[in-house]
Amino acid sequence: MLDQYIYKNNQKLRMGYTTGSCAAGAAKAAVQMLLTGKPVPYVELMTPKGICLNLEVLDLRFAGEEASCAIRKDAGDDPDVTHGIKIYAQVRRIQEPGVCIDGGLGVGRITREGLEQPVGSAAINHVPREMIREGVEEICARFGYRGGISVVISIPDGAELGKKTFNPRLGIEGGISVLGTSGIVEPMSESALIETIRVDIRMQRREGYQYLVLAPGNYGLDFLKEYHPALWERTVKYSNFLGEALDAASENGFRGVLLAGHVGKLVKLAGGIMNTHSRNADGRMEILTAHAAVLGAGRETAEALMACVTADEALDILKEAGLLENVMERLMERMEFYVNHRSSNAFPCGVITFSQKHGILGKTAWVDTLLEALAGDGPENLLKT
Repeated sequence: MLDQYIYKNNQKLRMGYTTGSCAAGAAKAAVQMLLTGKPVPYVELMTPKGICLNLEVLDLRFAGEEASCAIRKDAGDDPDVTHGIKIYAQVRRIQEPGVCIDGGLGVGRITREGLEQPVGSAAINHVPREMIREGVEEICARFGYRGGISVVISIPDGAELGKKTFNPRLGIEGGISVLGTSGIVEPMSESALIETIRVDIRMQRREGYQYLVLAPGNYGLDFLKEYHPALWERTVKYSNFLGEALDAASENGFRGVLLAGHVGKLVKLAGGIMNTHSRNADGRMEILTAHAAVLGAGRETAEALMACVTADEALDILKEAGLLENVMERLMERMEFYVNHRSSNAFPCGVITFSQKHGILGKTAWVDTLLEALAGDGPENLLKT
């Protein structure tokens, strides 16, 4: 059990560790057993977040030239469906140099283009793969082994858990994904997260800002860092809670809001979806397909759009059909309508959306005006309000 805590909304919440940390810890312990022939009751793992885990090793097994063990997932106080499951690593020596990583029972398999790993790969994301590789290489170096190691991650409960996720729809079949970018699970209830967003917005107003900049996450922040660096540091991340962020902007008397986000998130806004978490609503392809159909897209194009996994994939189809510009124009009109509806037209709202591949896809009418206002906005306005 990880004895680390965070405080959210005056609540003390225990942190946990990700499926990626479990997989890396199990692989590290299994390799040590393979190379030494001795059991490993606990294994230390340094996470990308800088927190060192001391993980209990379970179900130790030796079988000739193979070794395997498990780490039990601990999600802390986060409501995670994977809490308590065991994640196994089976390792063996191989002729090829390096660390070969694959997924076994209960680890999803990528079946469609557009996801982080290529088609046919195990659904083990980049950071967990690096954690597994680094842990295995550390043990090999410690014991002077210079050959290759095969690592197979398996999750016996993964196949059933995978059915409860969006994995099948996304093209991940047969189990769950091995995830995690920091190695640590930081629990936060939706109400606590919304309150954090509200506090951030409220503090900006108290500091004298009259105009608010919103982005759903890191993609939006990265875009703003290049598009308008001066706005990057003052942007509020609203996660999936755009409606609540607009409510807070209205309650705190902001004079305008600029929203910047990846089309994969903001296309949902064109359907009036204000909580964009996938478990609440998706509708991306339905929205894109409906607008394309209004503009004359044929059945074949509509079917191709509905079969897409990612928004970028759909944009490619629209561009090939000569519909991208007109579809985005319609989408921007709907985004503008819904943000104004949510804010009751209390202030002008501007929306700008983009994709990494296609760049800026659309801007609503108020964007340029708001950028001019934002250029002169700052804490000095506190004396004027």
